[in-house]
Amino acid sequence: MGKISPVTAKYIVHANIEIEGIVDRPDVIGAIFGQTEGLLGADLELRELQKSGRIGRIEVNTETRTGKTKGTIIIPSSLDKAETSIVGAALEIIQRIGPCNSKIDITNIEDVRVSKRSMVIERAKELLKKMMENTMPDSQELADEVSASVRVMEIVEYGKDRLPAGPAIDESDEIIIVEGRADVLNLLKHGFKNAIAINGTSVPETIIELCGKKVVTAFVDGDRGGNLIIKELTSVADIDFVTKAPDGKEVEEITKKEIHKALRSRISGEQAKLELSKEPERTSMELVKRQPYQHQQQFQRPMQRPFQPVPNVRRAQISSEEKNSFKSMLENLIGTRGAEILDNKLSVLGKVPISEIQTALKSISNAHAVVFDGSIERDIVKAAEESNVKFLIGMDSKVKQHETRVNLLTVNEL
Repeated sequence: MGKISPVTAKYIVHANIEIEGIVDRPDVIGAIFGQTEGLLGADLELRELQKSGRIGRIEVNTETRTGKTKGTIIIPSSLDKAETSIVGAALEIIQRIGPCNSKIDITNIEDVRVSKRSMVIERAKELLKKMMENTMPDSQELADEVSASVRVMEIVEYGKDRLPAGPAIDESDEIIIVEGRADVLNLLKHGFKNAIAINGTSVPETIIELCGKKVVTAFVDGDRGGNLIIKELTSVADIDFVTKAPDGKEVEEITKKEIHKALRSRISGEQAKLELSKEPERTSMELVKRQPYQHQQQFQRPMQRPFQPVPNVRRAQISSEEKNSFKSMLENLIGTRGAEILDNKLSVLGKVPISEIQTALKSISNAHAVVFDGSIERDIVKAAEESNVKFLIGMDSKVKQHETRVNLLTVNEL
């Protein structure tokens, strides 16, 4: 008997069947062929249609419960729409199967092409998504790839030491000195074509010569190694400005915004040299970030004659509230080289650079405490005593507690 491939079927007739009794599947199929025979004419005879492949294999699924049989009938068809509907309607005339009464109800004639069309659309969506993700590069990626290749082409070897550099070293009045080739590439990526690398820990002769001709900014990593390079550069070359990458980051990995921020925060080479020489124990701390009032750093006055131990005096007792406040303020000041002068209610009376603490204390009559990002030195202690300040809070102290009546607190004690 001929069969119709599900692939070639255009329609599928779905029907429900109810039988008042127990019958087998072959009985149902026999009734369908037998009771429709001669009903629709020769052109729509089910047996002939099935032999020619225009009607597919009739599927009957039944189950029996409480003496009654229920199930479904499925007939695939490659006839046209009208002919399929006639065949479906013919099934409903079957009112008896074997000795039992029955009822067949056509529930739906499914257009297979609609289902296939939906499947095609869903599959096309999946294929398009996969193609866009895996095979179609983003336009920005293309631009970045082209720009990267151009940047590599732009990098040159400069001077007798053949140092990695941007193409604009000779024509620029200002240059940026960085540590290595990767740093030069990152600056090129963000439009800075006047960078040159020292390419090691020792300063090449080419760099020293450029420092004598150009306005130079040393741009180093935000770590201890960066501070060591600043020391080396400022000791052998005329460095105009110094700046650093954010703490713990390298110049080769920072963003354009971080580069601009670092360059805006640069300080003079002399100022950086002074700070590094005065505080070697803090070389890992970022020394180049400043608040608006901290751009001018001056040398401290020469050390006064040594303090003599003072007799036991009754010092102000520190409360837990004061201790917590001092700790929080000191943490916020780290890296700023600034000072905050407080009254007895811990309100800020003023903010000044460390170099101006003594001058500020002379003009403030009710100072209670001074918190600052620096070392407690004798001249600051002397000024605090003269202004009747009760507490000095700094990073460390070069004065012993028994040498003054002012309470001295350091970061370790907090």
